[in-house]
Amino acid sequence: MLDKLTTEARNPASEDLDELSPRAIVELINAEDAQVAEAVGAEAATIAKAVEVIAHRLGHGGRLIYIGAGTSGRLGILDAAECPPTFNSDPAQVVGIIAGGPGAMLKAVEGAEDSPDLAKEDLRKIDLCSQDVVVGIATSGRTPYVLGGLDYARSQGAYAIGISCNRDGAIASRADLSIAPVVGPEVVSGSTRMKAGTATKMVLNTLTTGAMVLIGKTYGNLMVDLQATNTKLTERTKRILCELTDLAPEQAVALLKQCNGELKTAIVAHRLGHSPAVARERLDAATGHLRKALENGHA
Repeated sequence: MLDKLTTEARNPASEDLDELSPRAIVELINAEDAQVAEAVGAEAATIAKAVEVIAHRLGHGGRLIYIGAGTSGRLGILDAAECPPTFNSDPAQVVGIIAGGPGAMLKAVEGAEDSPDLAKEDLRKIDLCSQDVVVGIATSGRTPYVLGGLDYARSQGAYAIGISCNRDGAIASRADLSIAPVVGPEVVSGSTRMKAGTATKMVLNTLTTGAMVLIGKTYGNLMVDLQATNTKLTERTKRILCELTDLAPEQAVALLKQCNGELKTAIVAHRLGHSPAVARERLDAATGHLRKALENGHA
């Protein structure tokens, strides 16, 4: 079956790859990569539906769980790991699982992707429930580990989303929703860490960013729910507060200190003239949406 997959086919544009100059190799890879955004864009309606489902479930106590093998699993874990520092989300809210366990992030675990039962066990370990969304990532659309995970997810009432880079893969029939950006054959045949990996990364970025925006993690395009855990993020927090309140930098620092470093609390407190405690109450009443808290406060 592998020889029938688009991602396993030989790319006519790179058949003389080993005879090319360094400049020609770079230009060829760049030209192939230019096709990725279009392939992802063709799936916009389906990705938007996924964003809507994920946001709804996250807003009602559910989790987003990525599951995959190899590069697919690593990309899921990467996207999950970036959510807490970017959106101040609970680390348990977006979870990445890779076939073979954490050690497989750095070194391939042979045979792990071939076991559907292993995926079921991995999902049982995190107490998968009906409120969760499971996103199975399999470039080929046929990885047994991922198919087993999606089967188990649906059996538990969780919403199952499949991501692959081959049209009409087995994954489509095992998911409630299928996202399939078809990027064509790779520059190095079968090396799906390349275009397919880039397409997958783009889709995952969109899923989490879109969902987090819908549940109130941004104000416009500003990251108002970030965690000031290092110098860069501390400076960004201060800069955003100054931009949204017209406070001087030293005033912003003092206000953030009063609000325990909580950027949204500081914005509401200043804009509406509230104490930090009342500002938090406003935000809680608006389920964390800064814009709603500000609009309701002026009502």
